[in-house]
Order: sequence, then structure tokens, then C-alpha cells
Amino acid sequence: MNLEQLAQIREAGQETVKLRQATGVPGTGMHHIMICGGTGCTSSGSNKLKEIFESEAARLGISDQVKVVMTGCFGLCALGPIVIVYPEGTFYSQVQAEDVPEIVESHLKGGVPVARLVYEDIGDLKLEEGRSPTLFDTTFYHKQVRLALRNCGAINPEDINEYIAVDGYQALAKALTEMTPDEVIQTVLDSGLRGRGGAGFPTGRKWMFAKAPAPKKYVVCNADEGDPGAFMDRSILEGDPHTVIEAMAIAGYAIGADEGYVYVRAEYPIAVRRLQKAIDQAREVGLLGKNILGTGFNFDMQIRLGAGAFVCGEETALLTSIEGNRGEPRPRPPFPAVKGLFGKPTVINNVETYANVCQIIRKGADWFKATGTETSTGTKVFALGGKIKHTGLVEVPMGITLREIIYDIGGGIPNGKKFKAAQTGGPSGGCIPALNLDTPVDFNSLMAIGSMMGSGGMIIMDEDNCMVDIAKFFLEFTVDESCGKCVPCRLGTRRMLDILTRITEGEGQDGDIEKLEALAEDLKTSALCALGQTAPNPVVSTLRYFRDEYEAHIYEKRCPAGACKALLQYTIDPEKCKGCSLCARKCPAGAITGEIKKPYTIDPAKCIKCGVCEATCKFGAISKK
Repeated sequence: MNLEQLAQIREAGQETVKLRQATGVPGTGMHHIMICGGTGCTSSGSNKLKEIFESEAARLGISDQVKVVMTGCFGLCALGPIVIVYPEGTFYSQVQAEDVPEIVESHLKGGVPVARLVYEDIGDLKLEEGRSPTLFDTTFYHKQVRLALRNCGAINPEDINEYIAVDGYQALAKALTEMTPDEVIQTVLDSGLRGRGGAGFPTGRKWMFAKAPAPKKYVVCNADEGDPGAFMDRSILEGDPHTVIEAMAIAGYAIGADEGYVYVRAEYPIAVRRLQKAIDQAREVGLLGKNILGTGFNFDMQIRLGAGAFVCGEETALLTSIEGNRGEPRPRPPFPAVKGLFGKPTVINNVETYANVCQIIRKGADWFKATGTETSTGTKVFALGGKIKHTGLVEVPMGITLREIIYDIGGGIPNGKKFKAAQTGGPSGGCIPALNLDTPVDFNSLMAIGSMMGSGGMIIMDEDNCMVDIAKFFLEFTVDESCGKCVPCRLGTRRMLDILTRITEGEGQDGDIEKLEALAEDLKTSALCALGQTAPNPVVSTLRYFRDEYEAHIYEKRCPAGACKALLQYTIDPEKCKGCSLCARKCPAGAITGEIKKPYTIDPAKCIKCGVCEATCKFGAISKK
């Protein structure tokens, strides 16, 4: 493929681009049906809908007016399967197979959207009369800015021509024909782009370190997304794989590398399949391989599958795994940019970082810096989960506050509960309390309050979450995932977990808090890699903001949130109990006794604290404390 052919494919796809951007326009003629093909919606059955849409369109004789596309994640994962109908942009949620015939007949043929399936949470937004809400009309999207996710949900990720139609591979063409390698690096450096995988190291500076001449260099993509509840990188690979391929080729040109690897966990089958198909397509048309776009630049790439080891998210452990060895971190220095994969200079960035590169090269550093803050430019993608109304994938400008993410985008805490904390940065991050809800979400601000950006997991907790138990959960994860190479991580995290376990089981002792703090400091200063050094963060942050909960567990043998089973006690209020005996009949341990029409009692020695009695009582007479 040459530059002229690339331009011709882009021009040929403009009608498709325009149709999918003309949201709110009444449909006349051609309709594009975009079905979420991400992991979340696929697990809800979205992969079955495409065939039904096509067969129903054929039955009604309108096949030539309907194009059905399996696309990437739209973000509102709790509402899947999601279907968007263009050009109207009508947003249908929780679409089932039996709903499809009605959509085809009423909407596609008759021009009348199916109102019962249209998602209408648009807040105070006023729509023109007769117009159905679109995805971007929803409150979920009002404060989002989609840069890294720009093509997810908008194109067919398995069709390279659709990617080219939305300016795909234009950045690579510009870099190869209009810029020197140094100019590419300088543009990325000037943009302020920082690594989206955790530490936030400036991407341009990393590339600069690797530009020194060497006979062989590598470009690597870290797609080993291991944080609990995180699925940002997976969604980009599923919805827009070519953006990663193009960005890696640009990085290869910038540092003088001709070979790349994408290290992705095998638990991401849809992402792996689509990425491999995208690589094959790019190679077939000459956008990977020898003499790309007739410029003399050579670059090719391949996938390496990870076995799901969390430690392989650490860059040196990842490189060791690609080499065919057990994934364990290496001492640094030397850093990968000097001595990385197979001992050669290597640039390694994560998926989301690469997803920003093409736009920076195409539109310029100043364009990217216009979003975000002075020290944290651009946007950040978060996987929003836990105790929140709208779980899913969000992309927000750096500097937005936690309050805006949780309440304006996420819809707040369900069931009238109070917000308690937000965990950011996964096992390496910290818990942020309500007093910091107005903290800007950027690299420096989160570090200042004891947390970190991390790869982008954001788990919301309410008043029913015990913060000691939360710290224990993350330590359990770290202990299981520690590679065991260094003593501080192998033994230090285990010792911390033992103490936390005792505390949550009502066996905490005076001095346990001080032991936890001392162990945390030892780990931070002596563990081999960043994963071990940051493992104590959930404990340190919960001690900083929720120390009273630790003290209640240790000294009062009480869990204020009522979450630690060993510290619970179920009681029956004699004023509310009607003596119906239902709780006694349901109790599996025979711990509840009494007489009909008289208050019942619970024997704490027999109670197994299963909670069946509380769930069964119709009068609210049973409570836990």
C-alpha cells in the first residue's frame, strides 16, 4: 500500500463515518446497527443479536438498507447488551433476542423507535420534539471526553478499512513522510503524555532514553491488565486494535526498532482474536512488514500470551516472560530503554498510552495539552465498579474531581447508602475517603492523598464496607500474586496479611497497628520491584483515614460496618418481634428459640452468623451489630 491508496480507502469510507456521526437525524434509507461486542455485552448474549437482525431484515426485504456491525465497548456495561441505531443514534439497552424483530419492523422499516427499550437517563437535557436520546445525551456521557476510546463503539474493529476511514494510519504516514524520529519523540514529549499503566512516567522521555544507536531494538505493549475490576486495556484492544498497532509502528520509527510484541493475557480471548486479525490485515495491505508506505521503514509485530500472573504487569517481569522464562522482575538499573527484551534497548508502554499517540502525532502536542491539567495532560480511562449506579468504562479529562466521576457520571451510590471510599490504583493504590471527594483526579493530586492513578481501576465503597476487610482483600491478592523472588515481598506481605486476618477475626492485639506500619515501611524501601514496594498502600491509606475502624476491631472487638463475620452479633428487638417463629424455622443452626406470639431470642453460642434470620424477618426486628 502506498500513500495514494491509503487516501483512497479513507475517502471511500467517509459516507460511513458521516452516517454514524449524524446522530439525531431521522433515518431515511440506510441504517447502521452497532451492537456492542465487548466482553461484558457478549457475556449477556450480544453475539447472538447480529444474525437475528440480519435474518429479520431479510424477512422484511430491507437487507440492502441495513448494515449490522459488532463493535467495541460503549461504556455502560451494566446496561448490556447495547444496540445503537444510526443515523438517529437511538440508544437501546438490555436488548434481548426476542426484542430484535420489533426493532427491525418498527424502527428500521417503520421509522418509529421502540420506546420501551430506549435508555432515557438524560438528566435536565432538553431534546428536540420527537428525537430519541442518543448514547451521548445520557448523563453518563455529559462530562466524558473520549480520546483513547474515540473509536470504541464507532467502527468495526475487525475491518481495517473502517479504521482507515476515521483517519487511521494517517499519523503513521505523517511521521514517516513529514517528521524525523527526533521530531516524533519531541512531539510526544511536548504533549505531556504520561504512561497510563501506573507510575505516570513521561512517555516522550522514555522514548528519548531508547533512541541511542543500537543494532537491534524492540517496542513492547503491556496489555497484561491484572488489577481486580480493571478492563480498560481489554476494551481498547477489543474495540480499536489498529490504534495500538499504528502507535507501536510510530514508536518503532521514533527509536529505530523494527520489531514489536504485544503481551496480553490469555483470559482476553476476544481481544486476542481481534488484535491478531488486525495484525494480519495490516500486514496484508503493507502497513506492517517491509517498506511501509514506500518509505523504506520496516516494522512487524506479534502477540505473546500471558498466563495471568499479576507480577507480569511489572515491565521487567513482562520482558522476562516474553523471553520464555518465569515472570520475575529484574533489578533496575539498567532500565529496559537501555537493556530490555533479549538484552536490547526496549520501549514498553501500556495499551491506553499507545491509544493516545496517533492523535498526538496527527493533531499536535498543543491539541492534546488543551485537555487536562498542566502536569497531567489529556484524559484517563477508568473502569468504574463497586457500589455505584452506573458501572462501566469512563474516560474523563485529567483534573475532574472524584465527586464528579462518582455522582455526575456514575449516578451516585445505590439504595440511599452513603459514600465511604474510592479505591484507585488497584492493589498498588489506596482508599480515598469522603473528605477528599473534591480532589482533582490527576497523577500528582492522587499521590498527595496517599493513592495513585494506577492503570485505571476505580472501585466505589459505601457505609457497609469494612476498610480493614478491604485492606485484607488486597493483601490476599498481593500474597497470592507475589512472584516470591525477594524476601521483603514474599514474607512481608504474608506477615501483614496474618495480622489483618487476626484483626478481622476478633483476635487483634495492642501493637498490631504499629507492626503493620513498620512492615509497610520496610516493604516500601526494600522490595525488588514496584509491585512489592506499593503492596502496603491499601493498608497505609486505610490506616491514615480509617484508623478508628482498626481500633474498634482490636480494642472493642467490633466491626463498625458490620462486615467482619467473626465480630458480628445478631439480636432480636423484643419490641418489634411479633413471635411469628419464621426466623426460628429458617435458622439452619437452631440458634433461635421462643414461643409463638412472644419475643424470640438468639443464642450467640449457636449462631453461625449466616444472616438468614435478618433477611427473613418481615418486621425489621432482627439486626446485626
